Amino acid sequence: MSGHSKWATIKHAKGAADARRGQMFTKLIKEISIAARMGGGNPEGNPRLRTAILKARVANMPKDNIDRAIKKGTGELEGVNYEELTYEAYAPGGVAVLIEVLTDNKNRAAADVRNILTRAGGQLATAGSVSRLFKRQGIITLDGEKYTEDQVMEAVLEGGAEDVSLSGEIIEVTTSPEDFEAVLNVLSAKEFETMSAEVSMVAEAEISLDNEGTAKALRLVERLEENDDVQNVYSNIEIPEGFETE
Repeated sequence: MSGHSKWATIKHAKGAADARRGQMFTKLIKEISIAARMGGGNPEGNPRLRTAILKARVANMPKDNIDRAIKKGTGELEGVNYEELTYEAYAPGGVAVLIEVLTDNKNRAAADVRNILTRAGGQLATAGSVSRLFKRQGIITLDGEKYTEDQVMEAVLEGGAEDVSLSGEIIEVTTSPEDFEAVLNVLSAKEFETMSAEVSMVAEAEISLDNEGTAKALRLVERLEENDDVQNVYSNIEIPEGFETE
């Protein structure tokens, strides 16, 4: 199996920014809480909660933190009620951006998102114009210096993985959303250490800009990710080979 890796784009436009700002646990706790609130605190009967817990474990979140987040969602502990919102927008250069929000104040979140877009040269898009450019897909990454592509491929085929590709020193496994949990469990059972694991919105086709245009679009993505109400940001920008942010 082979194919174009989305890792570089995702690393720049999402995961790396989360880790750099130390917001990952906060965002995971919010996701676990809302999953528990909507589908109950038993992960056996709540697929969204199972996925959120798996992602938290990959991020090495302590079990106590996970348990507290579940109890806040079910009301066993006092917590915050979050609302889910999705905004569709365009960054400079025509880059499509999907913004997923979990907030306890939707008016504040809406104002913040609009302000960030305006200041960075972006704009809101009409409903459906951006979301149709993306598909939901499971993405699991592993260290290419620790494992070979063949080792990973052999392990994940039985779990139903769609693709395995090597990009630089990163091995990327892609799955359907339905098979994501099974593939991740197979890797865990065979004692593979994952670098990241999540169900993401992946662009069906990417857009390429020059270095200056890429930097402008990524600055907008980063400003959005810095907002506490913003849970996930996805874009269809392709990161040029060798591109480095300032």
